[in-house]
Amino acid sequence: MNGIHDLGGMHGFGPINPEPDEPVFHAEWEKRVFGLFATTSAFAGFSVDEFRHAIENLPPAEYLETSYYEHWLHSFEEMLAIRGIVTKAELDARVDQIRQGGQ
Repeated sequence: MNGIHDLGGMHGFGPINPEPDEPVFHAEWEKRVFGLFATTSAFAGFSVDEFRHAIENLPPAEYLETSYYEHWLHSFEEMLAIRGIVTKAELDARVDQIRQGGQ
């Protein structure tokens, strides 16, 4: 499948400049998202292939504008919504609550 997620080996994107001594996680929330994988996949019953497919289905602009762990978070949201565990409306309401300073 050729998509925005599959840029390996393509020319014209400029040099790769890895961050020196790059940490595994850049923010505390990334650790939490990483930790969610095993429990969420077991609870919701999705495979690694389904997880990856949800990431690969991100719109190209959104894929390029978001980070690695944001891709993971998107996939969790998709898998939980597809299985009827949460709705998009519930997710949106929770995001709004957090943005307004609520826990």
